[in-house]
Amino acid sequence: MPLRPRRSRPLADRLPGERSMLAAMAVDAVGSGMYVPFSLVFFHHLTGLSFATVGAVLSVVGLAGMAGLPLAGAAVDRYGARRVQLLLYAVRGTGFALYPFAAALPAFAAVALGTALGDRAFPAVQQSWIGEVAAGADRDRLQAAARALRNGGLGAGALLASLVVSLAGDRGFTLAAWLNAASFGAAFLLMRRVHAPAARRGGAAAAVRAKAKAGYRVVAADRPFLALAGANFLTALGYSALGVLFPLFIAGPLHGPEALTGAAFTLNTVLCAAGGVHVARLTRRGGARRTRAAALGALLFAASFAGLGLLATARPAAGWAAGGLLLALVTLYTAGETVHSPAASSLAVATAPEALRGRYMAAYQLSWSLAAIVAPSLFTALAAADPRLPWLLLTGTAAAAAAVLLRLERCLPEAAVHLPPAPRTWTAPPTAPQPARPAVTP
Repeated sequence: MPLRPRRSRPLADRLPGERSMLAAMAVDAVGSGMYVPFSLVFFHHLTGLSFATVGAVLSVVGLAGMAGLPLAGAAVDRYGARRVQLLLYAVRGTGFALYPFAAALPAFAAVALGTALGDRAFPAVQQSWIGEVAAGADRDRLQAAARALRNGGLGAGALLASLVVSLAGDRGFTLAAWLNAASFGAAFLLMRRVHAPAARRGGAAAAVRAKAKAGYRVVAADRPFLALAGANFLTALGYSALGVLFPLFIAGPLHGPEALTGAAFTLNTVLCAAGGVHVARLTRRGGARRTRAAALGALLFAASFAGLGLLATARPAAGWAAGGLLLALVTLYTAGETVHSPAASSLAVATAPEALRGRYMAAYQLSWSLAAIVAPSLFTALAAADPRLPWLLLTGTAAAAAAVLLRLERCLPEAAVHLPPAPRTWTAPPTAPQPARPAVTP
């Protein structure tokens, strides 16, 4: 019996250098996770300065770091996202390598300002770089992968830092700073292997130069994009709730144990890392419009916040029922995050004209930065007045963001709204030649 040719399982073609790009994102996230969850304690031990001083310096340089966003956007449009991203890796790595030597206040402020400029500008530059490297469904896939790697890396980095500090004591904070600096160096080397496809490496030079001269005036005149950034600000307030509002709510009205806060963070991190790429794949296969996928994520946010508002009204006694309901709402919150994040990010990148993508992404990143700055004081003030108020506010802002996104469908470019189907470029394996059959004579 002749053997049938074996069919290999079809595999989608990867983008050139994609593995190196994702590896760089993962290494960067692990390094950042070694200090982000406990930055005040981290810098206090590194510099010996008081918590109040460290907090004040970080707040001031964080605001000042936002001034670097417009400069980074202009640099991306002039020199390309790859060069600027490599420069930011070098700046951030140098900053963390110098932190252990910055014991004096002026030295700490100077190093913190340099790293803050790099940290604030980096997300916008990375969004621009993804826009240069990938297009269509590949862009959405990379956005989802970047978000999943970010969540997983931050969690892994926090665990690694805890292990280092527990084994090395206070010296562990210095070691963690240098490990983070080394992670930026490794990401730098990995990202150097990645290059944008020649077809998208700069576009028409004359058109690029003409639009670049107009600069941020074009961004300021683009009302649909500004509305898109405004909708993102409303949703970004919800992203800040996990780090600011959930701990206050668990320790306050819910009277839950501290372990419940850790469980909520862990659940969110694991679900985002494990399910983010899968959810984005299902969205692409379903052919959802980016605006509607982002709006659905915002509505899931609103539903979770409404549930938390009801939980704050009922104020059940701390126990298994209250803890289980809270974790169920955290799961719903995480579902909103995994649906909204890749769709909204890809929508912003696809809406931006190629010649000014850096400036557009810098303006879009301001919505994230402003939300992160406003959220702590706003949430704590509302929670002090009534624990239900922050959840009511977030329910309204998320629902409003969904409405704006749906309304913008008519105003944004069609190519940005409609998600193209994932290309299927695999080829069938060659079949073995069949022997010729002899002719049969009657």
